[in-house]
Amino acid sequence: MKIAILDDYQNVALSIADWSAVAKKADITVFNDHIDQIDTLIERLRPFDAICVMRERTPLRRDVIERLPRLRFIASTGPRNISIDMAAAKERGILVANTGYRSTPTIELTWALILASARHLVRESNSIRAGGWQTSIGHEVDGRVLGVLGLGNVGGQVARIGRAFGMKIIAWSQNLTAEAAAAADAEFVTKDELFRRADVVTIHLILSERTRGLVGAAELALMKPTARLVNTSRGPIVDEQALIETLRTQAIAGAAVDVFDTEPLPATHPFRSLENLLATPHIGFVAEDLYRTFYNDAAAAIGAWIENQAPSP
Repeated sequence: MKIAILDDYQNVALSIADWSAVAKKADITVFNDHIDQIDTLIERLRPFDAICVMRERTPLRRDVIERLPRLRFIASTGPRNISIDMAAAKERGILVANTGYRSTPTIELTWALILASARHLVRESNSIRAGGWQTSIGHEVDGRVLGVLGLGNVGGQVARIGRAFGMKIIAWSQNLTAEAAAAADAEFVTKDELFRRADVVTIHLILSERTRGLVGAAELALMKPTARLVNTSRGPIVDEQALIETLRTQAIAGAAVDVFDTEPLPATHPFRSLENLLATPHIGFVAEDLYRTFYNDAAAAIGAWIENQAPSP
């Protein structure tokens, strides 16, 4: 048996979880880099019977799955992975297992981004490192309006923390009702009203055909010049080019994003140079405790699958 662990950027998969049961019966290869080019990816994965993928870092689409004749098992970290073609996997008899998950790291990172953006923490830290001192004036969140797009497991907790900071919570999503918003101590508003009133707009929606491009030029144009946009969900929910133009013209105070249309972010992407953008490399789920859950569950699933492949005595 040959097992591949993909996109282990921090090189921690084998040390953060117990793979001993798998290692006794299979060869494990860990890849720390990321491959975008399809033919190169297929050439790398062709020898493997099972693959462990970290979230959506490496999509396993039909055009990849159909060219991997040995592949029989995929362990995907997290409860769902829209980048795996489940129909193609089923057609070829490939089993797909998911792992445990919790949203705490993403909730915490959302607030790290909100506060870091409002208080210009990166800019001020860089000033200190360069031998300087104060360069900007920050903004308080107390008494401001937090607009939450998606008041579910993540958005609901982000809203709860916002209330602790003294913010007024308004919310909208395609499925949200006034009753559900009230139960979360939030005011239900229309989408346009949310963008007009919010001092901080934070996005907590699942990427789907309904939400792709949901935040575009029209919505961004409604925002106050002092407002900020935060996205820790999925990049394509926001029209990337519209956000770039909005930030270039300084039509809003700034944005903080952890997710992008293309990941890893291309070296020459405008997001790397916009002064009013705080960007992090999709680290919302990259936390030690959650990684332990991901890799321990993946190792257990792969180990159980290997056991089931053993011939009966």
